[in-house]
Amino acid sequence: MNANTRRIFIKQSAMAAAGIAATALLPSFSVFAEEQKKFDFTISLAQWSLHKALFSGQISNLDFPVVARQQYGFEAVEYVNQFFKDKATDTVYLNQLKQRCNDNGVKSVLIMVDQEGLLGDKNEAERAKAVANHYKWVDASKHLGGHAIRVNLHGDATAEEWHRSSVKSLRALAEYAEKMDMTILAENHGTWSSNAGMLVKVIQEVNHKRCKTMVDFANFCVRREKGDLWESPCVDWYDKYKGVEELLPYAKGVSAKTFDFTASGEESNTDFTRMLKLVKASGYKGYVGVEYEGERLSEDEGIKASKKLLERIRKQLA
Repeated sequence: MNANTRRIFIKQSAMAAAGIAATALLPSFSVFAEEQKKFDFTISLAQWSLHKALFSGQISNLDFPVVARQQYGFEAVEYVNQFFKDKATDTVYLNQLKQRCNDNGVKSVLIMVDQEGLLGDKNEAERAKAVANHYKWVDASKHLGGHAIRVNLHGDATAEEWHRSSVKSLRALAEYAEKMDMTILAENHGTWSSNAGMLVKVIQEVNHKRCKTMVDFANFCVRREKGDLWESPCVDWYDKYKGVEELLPYAKGVSAKTFDFTASGEESNTDFTRMLKLVKASGYKGYVGVEYEGERLSEDEGIKASKKLLERIRKQLA
């Protein structure tokens, strides 16, 4: 019996003699239960929410963390490599971006990687090239202080070919990321990857602690009318609530995708309270990113409405 335990025992004995229950000294089990039930997350801003302003030159990539903090009050940001696609190995530029973050109290969370090849492609040479193209973004995210890169599993392949190729790509990226103390986040982001059940099977076969999921609330279109990725109408939807629930056990990132809002401030296409209850039930504790993609509201209005909605539900579910 150590000294602390002994002191408790002596005090309990004395109280018991006085007719006071010794258990009064011990924390209630309900306290532990309440601790486990507590729900909190940090709201980050995904850079795609400002893609119109960035593509038009209204703001630059270097401006992004400043705008995120000063205009919207975000303390964490998620980049898209398209907005600094030739700067992955430019340490001078990355240091400038990092300084902007430091000056404004902003955390760089991750980089979403596009246009670096097809990680789910059946063509082995092209797939391997795509994997190699992603390495520099792992390095860049690490340099900025991030914890991950977010990747797409696109490719010209059957379901079986896509599975094999995706496993190979993610395993190779996870092995590289481990050396850098980083993580690879596979997103449900079109074609087979939007079938959450299939994506889960890929993650399970990769079976690597550095390979996790980036759960997007809205990207569950598996097949479009013309076989394209984004343009034509969707003809095969995976149930998004089921998909989010399936992907959350493997998640190290959540994207709260928004498009439009009702007069009362609810997201028009997705029940956010239901989604965040799923997030809470999963035990997820990381960042939840505002990713506004709507057309009716401006980017400014959409970002503000998204953040307000997340803050309100977070408070309700806390």
